[in-house]
Amino acid sequence: MKKLTAKQQRFVDEYLVDLNASAAARRAGYSAKTAGQIGERLLKKVEVQHALAEAMKARCERTHITQDRVLRELARIAFFDIRKLYNADGTLKRPDLLDDEAAAGLAGVDVVEQMTYSADGDGELTATPMLTKKAKVFDKTAALTLAMRHLGMLNDKLEISKKPRVRVVDQTGRKLRAKGD
Repeated sequence: MKKLTAKQQRFVDEYLVDLNASAAARRAGYSAKTAGQIGERLLKKVEVQHALAEAMKARCERTHITQDRVLRELARIAFFDIRKLYNADGTLKRPDLLDDEAAAGLAGVDVVEQMTYSADGDGELTATPMLTKKAKVFDKTAALTLAMRHLGMLNDKLEISKKPRVRVVDQTGRKLRAKGD
């Protein structure tokens, strides 16, 4: 297999950033005018495809991020039960008391401290802190949509064939004349 040129290797490295061939070609130093065609052409080259596959495999091993792991995390968000965030008395559980499933669905917690001032019988002001806690969870609908798209349950891609499936038939008995006759 042929070795990649320095520019082609740079394209491979840049392609991994956002998986956008045109942008990767521009960042790799190819002309901005022709980056789209060059990116498309490079993706068709066997040696570039091989280098991309190897680079993606190395990245998965390095980061320990695999498709299975991403799908498991997506499923934890999609099927998260909000009741796991609360104690029996309706108060929010402390983060260290959440199980892994509940923690996976939790996007964040906002804590606002407000001071309430009151005067006692002697005219002394007493400050009483009051904490307001708000749990933010990930969007279940978005997670379910991504999972459905992965499983092929959503068909949101419009496919346009290059050749129309229309057959023109002359039923008049005359031959079609070319323009300009």
